Amino acid sequence: MKRFSLAIDSAQEVVPIDWLLAADLSELMALASDKRDRLFKKNISYSKKAFIPLTKLCRDVCHYCTFAQAPRSVQSAYLTAEEVLEIAKKAEVAGCTEALFTLGDKPELRYDVAREALKSLGHPSTISYLRAMCELVLQETSLLPHVNAGVMSRDDLASLREVSASQGLMLETTSTRLQARGAVHFGSPDKDPTLRLQNLQWAGELSIPFTTGILIGIGETRAERLDALFKIEELSRQYGHIQEVIVQNFRAKPKTKSHAMVEPDLEDLLWTVSAARLILGDGVNLQAPPNLSPHDYQRLVAAGLNDWGGVSPVTIDHVNPEAPWPVITQLRERTEGAGKTLVGRLPVYPQYALAAQTWLAPDLAVKVRRLMDSEGYCREDQWVTGRKALPPNIRGASKHIASQLTMQLIERARRGQRLAEEDIVHLFSARAADFEAICAQANELRREVSGETVRYVVNRNINYTNICSFRCTFCAFSKGKTHEALRGVPYDLDLSEIVRRAQEAWSRGATEVCLQGGIHPSYTGETYLNICRAIRSAVPDIHIHAFSPLEIFQGAATLKIEVKDFLAELKLAGLGSLPGTAAEILDDAIRKVICPDKLNTEQWLSVVRAAHEVGLRTTSTIMFGHVEQPIHWARHLLALRDLQAETRGITEFVPLPFVHMEAPMYLRGFARKGPTFRETILMHAVSRLVLNPLITNIQTSWVKLGPAGAKLCLESGANDMGGTLMNESISRAAGTEHGQEFEPAAIEQLILSCNRVPQQRNCLYEPITETRRLQSLEAKPLLPMHFTPPKKHRSLAT
Repeated sequence: MKRFSLAIDSAQEVVPIDWLLAADLSELMALASDKRDRLFKKNISYSKKAFIPLTKLCRDVCHYCTFAQAPRSVQSAYLTAEEVLEIAKKAEVAGCTEALFTLGDKPELRYDVAREALKSLGHPSTISYLRAMCELVLQETSLLPHVNAGVMSRDDLASLREVSASQGLMLETTSTRLQARGAVHFGSPDKDPTLRLQNLQWAGELSIPFTTGILIGIGETRAERLDALFKIEELSRQYGHIQEVIVQNFRAKPKTKSHAMVEPDLEDLLWTVSAARLILGDGVNLQAPPNLSPHDYQRLVAAGLNDWGGVSPVTIDHVNPEAPWPVITQLRERTEGAGKTLVGRLPVYPQYALAAQTWLAPDLAVKVRRLMDSEGYCREDQWVTGRKALPPNIRGASKHIASQLTMQLIERARRGQRLAEEDIVHLFSARAADFEAICAQANELRREVSGETVRYVVNRNINYTNICSFRCTFCAFSKGKTHEALRGVPYDLDLSEIVRRAQEAWSRGATEVCLQGGIHPSYTGETYLNICRAIRSAVPDIHIHAFSPLEIFQGAATLKIEVKDFLAELKLAGLGSLPGTAAEILDDAIRKVICPDKLNTEQWLSVVRAAHEVGLRTTSTIMFGHVEQPIHWARHLLALRDLQAETRGITEFVPLPFVHMEAPMYLRGFARKGPTFRETILMHAVSRLVLNPLITNIQTSWVKLGPAGAKLCLESGANDMGGTLMNESISRAAGTEHGQEFEPAAIEQLILSCNRVPQQRNCLYEPITETRRLQSLEAKPLLPMHFTPPKKHRSLAT
């Protein structure tokens, strides 16, 4: 027993067969359930799919099968392209992401009608036609094909890899006895275990995310089941490609040769599921079809499974037509009733989706990235950052109780304790009841810290140039020095225009101007000093909130002085505070991907630290939802928390959801479609908890989320609406539709609709005079802006 206890924690150990065969079922299930919880926490996944039976003709004659039909029993040998597309488009409308192509093995080798049909379709083989139909689905819909095409050649597997996200072949059994006369696989050459294991090996050599499994109750012994599972695990350990193992229980069907066979009972199924969990490596997902055990969900969960497989809202299970799919809402409720959380996935599982460049053909990798969330699961809805469509109201969706671990972490955070990386990742993975608890507790903490007041600042954004010599892959704002790209044309504002905009902002009730721009190749530190001096001279009472840490770093370098000395000079010139932008993700592995020539993490932190040391306060930000994962969010938050513990110079934390529409790295297929709405809400809620009590203001971005999205963030831990902005350029360049200004009266109306109290503030969270507030409420329309075209070597320093 000691040896076995070690085995479930190590892929290098072998679970003793004799022990498995003799183990008490309850003990086996307990060990399997513990291992599942360690690997997958509360998540039980499923794939929302359409079942496309491309052909029901098959050269095999398995004695239990009702899927395979004789030519006289089918209307046509193959579904037409129109029929395939009709199913796929119906599934797309229903929110499916998977097109499951299932078909018989090589029917053209047995039936003239299949050969004639393929000839008329212009294809030499069933696999050739299958590839064409996968291509059609990929071209015409957002669905991802998963193909179960039987035993194939290595070349066929490679060909289908180019047009399918994943493939599958049930091993079923390694028992050659079942091919003998009178057994279930007699007369079925493609059920030879040697051939099927060869296919599994080839799939591994080709790096194909692969599904396989065993069929229990067809005459095999328990020892033979274990042998099949061990052989699957051996291949999985060698190649890492077995993404899922299905334990499918035999169902006796009328009008088959196996109609009188006794079906495996529940205990037999539970024993096999538990044994499979203990045998299989940590990276393998384990499934038992829910429609074949409709009354036993809780027991199956207790046996260690973590996946329900494909469930279709639009098509029947053509392999088991007598067993209807569960309704997804009922599947979710019953899964939560078992203490777990139902999570939608793609046909390619999360660990393979997150490494799409390794496991998928390039075009499929792009599609997968655009369909997945930060953990590699399926995006929950169609919401994306920056669009005007109303966000889903996901608060209040679960009435179940959050996990003990989640509640313990929340309590520690509320007491002000520093959480570990893995603790924060756990909070960011929250769904259903855990999500509800985090949002509710973050909002309660907000109430304790900030009361019912929601603050905002009347300010104006001034982006003095969109010319930049850096190559950030997420940026749609910056332009090359002499060419048009994405939205707008290159510009480089005259100093007089910068001053005019600041004066106009003051006349409209603003207390702050926020200045940032590209890193113009002709700018020096003197450029930034001159901007501050000119604004301070023209509008002495306005707060100058300006220059990202990158601009500070570059400006100091051009003057050949220390960053701290440059900041001191800027402060004397009138600079009041710094925006904590250019942070993106404070993890160098991610920065090398999205901004390789920008400041690294330590450089960014050092600039902000230096600002605090000279008496300049800063904001802090995160840009999330592109190529990073929750572990990187955790590292980012901890870096900010630790800096704040040292300096106490950060005024607020501002989550900035990635706007994907015009971002170069999205257009090139390297990034996701921004965060999901659940992730966006969680970023506000989790940051409230993790940064407590050091950073007390959590701001929500109406530019990114719109009024409705911002309102839901205010109900999940945020206490600040940021600025009115007057001119928002950077997010609009990336594709957001939420406008350039949120007028004070509209902001206050939104805050009041949350039963909260609006209050204007200045940049440093100090109250403003009633005179300034009234002036902001009576502001005149903005005058047209003048964008100075770039001039060769022109610099604001001269």
